[in-house]
Amino acid sequence: MSKHHSAELRRTPSGPWVIDTRDLGRRAGLSRRYHRTVTTEGDFGLDLIRLAPGEEVEVDILAEAVVEGVLITGSVAGPTTAECSRCLDAFTGEVEIRVTELFAYPNSATDESTDEDEVSRVVDDLIDLEPAVRDSLLTALPSSPLCAPDCKGLCPECGGKWADLGPNHTHETMDPRWAALQKRFGGTEEEN
Repeated sequence: MSKHHSAELRRTPSGPWVIDTRDLGRRAGLSRRYHRTVTTEGDFGLDLIRLAPGEEVEVDILAEAVVEGVLITGSVAGPTTAECSRCLDAFTGEVEIRVTELFAYPNSATDESTDEDEVSRVVDDLIDLEPAVRDSLLTALPSSPLCAPDCKGLCPECGGKWADLGPNHTHETMDPRWAALQKRFGGTEEEN
């Protein structure tokens, strides 16, 4: 299927992340600022950290008409929910990400010379910010979030949180090579 034919099959975007660019009139140099509050739906993030579902996210962007399309720059900020990668405790936070994305006009040189997944597209004078926000979010969020920078995690023996176990927490370990002797003669290495 040719790129030109696939452009005809593109679905008109809809939803809270969609921006109408008709005000720009495809005249390079014109710009418009958009500020809106979007409630998150679905999965925006990584396994251990994400934008909090059902929470309000602040979107503040500038849409600039350029020769090849609409350049979007701005920020998206909102609350996050996470699970600590060391101790597994749930915690909340905030994230602000920068978004920069070119949305190519149909039949522009950029539209004709790039694959469908390389550059976002303007469809029926509308742009859908959701994929660009998701992509920016994935690179901005830590892949191993921590509840605190000095989180000590869990004891590998009993699974207790080091923060709750105290500094004297230990487990008696025995070299497996001595286990047979202990069974035969009893006691521990320190007693013998």
